[in-house]
Amino acid sequence: MEKFFAAVRNMFSVPDLRKRIFFTLGLLAVYRLGAHITAPGIDRDQLRRVWQEVGSTLLGVLDLFSGGNFQTISIFALGVTPYITATIITQLMTTVFPSLKRLQEEGEAGRQKLNQYNRYLTVILCMFQTFIVARWLQANNVGAAGPGFIITTMITLTTGTIFVMWLGEQITERGIGNGVSLLIFAGIVIGLPTRGVPQVVERLRSGDTFAVVGVIAMAAALVGLIAFIVFVESARRKVPISYAKRHVGRQLVGGQQTHMPIKLNMGGVIPVIFASSVLAIPQTVLQFVSFDPNVQDWRFKLHNFFTGFHGGDPYYELFYLSLIVLFTFFYITIIFNVEEVSDNLRKHGGFIPGIRPGRNTAEFLNTILTRLTTVGALYLALVAFIPQLMLSGFNVGRLPFFGGRIEEFVTGTPGLGWIPHGMGYQFYFGGTSLLILVGVAMDTVAQVESQLVMRNYEGFFGPGSRLRGRRS
Repeated sequence: MEKFFAAVRNMFSVPDLRKRIFFTLGLLAVYRLGAHITAPGIDRDQLRRVWQEVGSTLLGVLDLFSGGNFQTISIFALGVTPYITATIITQLMTTVFPSLKRLQEEGEAGRQKLNQYNRYLTVILCMFQTFIVARWLQANNVGAAGPGFIITTMITLTTGTIFVMWLGEQITERGIGNGVSLLIFAGIVIGLPTRGVPQVVERLRSGDTFAVVGVIAMAAALVGLIAFIVFVESARRKVPISYAKRHVGRQLVGGQQTHMPIKLNMGGVIPVIFASSVLAIPQTVLQFVSFDPNVQDWRFKLHNFFTGFHGGDPYYELFYLSLIVLFTFFYITIIFNVEEVSDNLRKHGGFIPGIRPGRNTAEFLNTILTRLTTVGALYLALVAFIPQLMLSGFNVGRLPFFGGRIEEFVTGTPGLGWIPHGMGYQFYFGGTSLLILVGVAMDTVAQVESQLVMRNYEGFFGPGSRLRGRRS
């Protein structure tokens, strides 16, 4: 711990690093200040009543990434969600359009051009999303009627998103850490002391023995889960790479031995977000579908089915975990092209010892990637399921054959009664939140440590012990 506190002191003793840290904190403060400025024409009381009904839909996922801004419809209501969506779309399009693929391979100039496309696409997505948000607010009597409210909302929220995007880019270039990730991180963290911690304090003050034991068990589970996430996010599979000696002019270069680090979880939190968003779409669509409760048509039956199709339902969990695994394989296939990596190695004179360059190298890398992706997908499914089990429980009564007997057993056993219904805590302790918080914290601390080591200071854990972020 002494070396850790010494590293913290060194952070503020380096002028350039100190300037970057204060610059980052200042822009995060500006971001949080905008969260308290509500968009014009919003009925706050009606909005709170509406949010109690739609918090578990796709809007809840959107609110998570906006840092609670969408729940209050502040000027930063959409946060960085349109920018993240535009970035993912552009990344996927590089596999479809050769022109974008060539831009991606052109280095810094191509990257700047793709970033410009991302900004244009972000504005287009903002205009589309803000129109839907304005219509949704009008449909729920939260906003004023008429086209004036729609135009004002579209301009306000789009401008707010562009400003947030600019804040994220400034943090990335002139501050510490990834700006967009830090904005999401700040939004989640700010909700813990105001809406997450009071729930725990209330349980402890209740005096109920099982409630206190439940809080302790939840805290222990979260600590263990965070340690597990840190361990897996730092895991790498080192593939040995050798470079053959070759003549460049009159000099003989090459002959180096190095390795290619392949992360165990290359997908990060993206597959979990995809799965959550896809399963939240039906509940979101039903908010816009009107039906007569007395007429049992297809809309009535569909509404009844998806009303019970939520976290805690065994069939929901089956679909949820399956989608996480599916999206993990899909996303990693997009971002890591084994044939392209194999060709790049061959062009630069590199090869894997014992493996012939070209097709054999691609097949070897594909085998490694498949095994790592399988473990990574199961890891993401586990991290997403355990917090949801504590939050929403697991309705064992819905299990086929022996579901009723299992439910009778757990409800009649002291200490297991929470399993069918969960502990009743908010979404802030969910698996998605934990993955984002731990991952962003690791990336930021790794960047700070690299800045210290570059200036001949020891890192947070002394010499020879480097903390690696997800991107390292």
